[in-house]
Amino acid sequence: MDTFHSFVLVLVLSISFTNFFQQPFAYVNGDTDLIQRTCKTTKYYDLCLSSLKSDSTSPVADTKGLAVIMVKIGMANATSTNSYLTSQLLPPKTTNSNDALKKRVLKECAEKYSYAGDALKSTLQNLKDELYDYANMNVMAAADYPNVCRNAFKRHPNLVYPKQLALRENSFKHICDVVLGIIDVLGW
Repeated sequence: MDTFHSFVLVLVLSISFTNFFQQPFAYVNGDTDLIQRTCKTTKYYDLCLSSLKSDSTSPVADTKGLAVIMVKIGMANATSTNSYLTSQLLPPKTTNSNDALKKRVLKECAEKYSYAGDALKSTLQNLKDELYDYANMNVMAAADYPNVCRNAFKRHPNLVYPKQLALRENSFKHICDVVLGIIDVLGW
């Protein structure tokens, strides 16, 4: 398993582990066939399947419920990345001429991941109201916010886009792609 997939798996499992303690536990022998059929409609079947199977509510969820679960995983990912970026704003042990610039870019990135989380939060309301076109647009907007972050680093050639941030970006975009695949099923 490569580094990216290992990172995504650890992130999904840590989010699910947190959700496990926030929800009452009940073993339900639900419709795992629905989960598999739904995940087959997405670009990232394995990510979809592992994410949904790690949530205790997915066996009793309908397709819209599965979309909601994935949106919440995406929100948790955006929040986690925002927290990671914020932690990188702490004063470095040494300073150089790029530190102020890097802090400014990291702060911009943290803001964009916050907006991405907000867009996914709007998606939850869109799903509730069965406004699938709007849900789709909000997820696409959420998936695009990390591009602004990457481009902020590109504007400053002396700054290197952090590998950890690149992994988080890819993970977030893959989660959004899974959500889009599920919403496509709902739109029919």
